[in-house]
Amino acid sequence: MRAARPGLPRLMAVTLALVALFGVGVHGRNHIHKKPHGGGGAGHRGGAKGGSTVVSSPAVPPDEDATPLVAPPPPSPSGSIVPSDPATPAQPAEQCVFDVREYGATGENTADDTEAFRAAWSAACAVESAVLLVPSDGTFTISSTTFSGPCKPGLVFQVDGVLMPPDGPDCWPASDNRRQWLVFSNLDGMTLRGAGTIEGNGEDWWNLPCKPHRGPNGSTLHGPCDSPTLIRFFMSCNLVVQGLRVENSPEFHFRFDGCSDVLVDGLFIRSPANSPNTDGIHVENTERVGIYNSKISNGDDCISIGTGSYDVDIQNVTCGPGHGISIGSLGVHNSQACVANVTVRNAVIRNSDNGLRIKTWQGGMGSVSGITFDGVLMENVRNCIIVDQYYCMDKRCMNQSTAVHVTDVSYANIRGSYDVRSAPIHFACSDTVPCTNVTMSEVELLPFSGELVDDPFCWSAYGIQETPTIPPISCLQDGIPDSLLDNPDLKCR
Repeated sequence: MRAARPGLPRLMAVTLALVALFGVGVHGRNHIHKKPHGGGGAGHRGGAKGGSTVVSSPAVPPDEDATPLVAPPPPSPSGSIVPSDPATPAQPAEQCVFDVREYGATGENTADDTEAFRAAWSAACAVESAVLLVPSDGTFTISSTTFSGPCKPGLVFQVDGVLMPPDGPDCWPASDNRRQWLVFSNLDGMTLRGAGTIEGNGEDWWNLPCKPHRGPNGSTLHGPCDSPTLIRFFMSCNLVVQGLRVENSPEFHFRFDGCSDVLVDGLFIRSPANSPNTDGIHVENTERVGIYNSKISNGDDCISIGTGSYDVDIQNVTCGPGHGISIGSLGVHNSQACVANVTVRNAVIRNSDNGLRIKTWQGGMGSVSGITFDGVLMENVRNCIIVDQYYCMDKRCMNQSTAVHVTDVSYANIRGSYDVRSAPIHFACSDTVPCTNVTMSEVELLPFSGELVDDPFCWSAYGIQETPTIPPISCLQDGIPDSLLDNPDLKCR
């Protein structure tokens, strides 16, 4: 037998190595190098008047479940995209930007840019994922306007410059609505955002001779008659309001009516402490609302929750000066009012007339239930915790036998300091419809300066102290009155 040639095993080993290296007969992973879409991101114009600029949306991260590479791919051509390369994001989607200047807006402060904004809205509303842009290098004045839908999904109203109404009632067009300025109506999935400012020019409205409000050195001045809410959302859903600075509204800064699924995040709202009826954010007949990470100082309620509001979550909000966070007023003119599932967590309230307030009118019906206040810091607040079922604007209201039922209200981890001119805890509940199931836990309120003048006050209030309260509150009663059992006037949905 002829002996095997000693070089053959070595040759076979080399051949197998070459097969493994070059993938002969092996189905390896392919890496496709694509050119960037759109010729390197240059915009194009077309369509409606003024056209639209095409910009890229934020990058989409790579798929975390993609199969990892054994060895890095060969260098890519300059400007190419490698979807399988974790270091290179996938190509983003495109957005159409409708700059109001392209529709005739000047941004010169004194000019009326209303028609340009209406034209830009009409064009943006018809395009999916459109951005109506208020550019950062202008001050734009528009009169009372309703921006209505329905619109294509993903619409963004981006305020990077300054946007404002006419300067006071004397400059307000006679044909315009004097109760509202910007209204966003019948929309689904709209975002109002930006790094700019919405300036309300409210001072001349505050001084109209109708409603008294605080002046300097303890004096009393008059206030607004018909004054516009600055920004109102009406009959809309899936809304986002984010990042704006909003100042000096003639009346409410934001109002949500008949809406659902609302996210408010990162707002800065400011008006003087003596500006009347300038609530920061008002919610009414609206459900599933989140208000987060915002700072509000004004002349009325920081946040007010009206009838028909359900599932409202408020977190990381700083209020003051102002009138604190309020539920109500409810039940005016003998009406039915229903509010349920409101949570306030991790809030700060400073230098305010009120802290956490629930206010209802006598003669009302319905209920306020499922209210949680947890982790709230007070600093120099006059009425830290208050339930007032005898609310009346001028203190001349007649006593009535019905009331909105206040029940299932929890106060936990409420700490800080109070203004000694008023008792820090005040429960003034109805004789016929008492407050029930009020829970106090880890409540510690100390005088901001001086000593306590009044002890906590309770009238027809039922509940428990889960821990000792500072100051001590011994006036809560046990149980539930028989008069509240199966009372149809207290029922809500």
